[in-house]
Amino acid sequence: MQIDKLRGKQLDQFFDGLLSLNNREECYQFFDDIATMSEIHSIAQRLQVAKMLSEGLTYSVIEKETKASTATISRVRRCINYGSDGYKLVLDRLAEEEE
Repeated sequence: MQIDKLRGKQLDQFFDGLLSLNNREECYQFFDDIATMSEIHSIAQRLQVAKMLSEGLTYSVIEKETKASTATISRVRRCINYGSDGYKLVLDRLAEEEE
């Protein structure tokens, strides 16, 4: 499984740090320090692309609305279809919170 290739002490520490954040404002503070605006935007964009793909929208609509490249959209689609179900997990939980 590809996720096993990610595992390691540094990522464990990073993920533990994320899990220690208590609210959206703390997330803004942490990500402002740890990542560039471009990196943050790219990650947020990928989640939006995943949401739109799961809603059945076409690449052209997604590309127009998110400004994501077709390469990014394809990569997210591959992760949804063959990945570790991380997008599904997060999108399902976000949907539950909206209800």
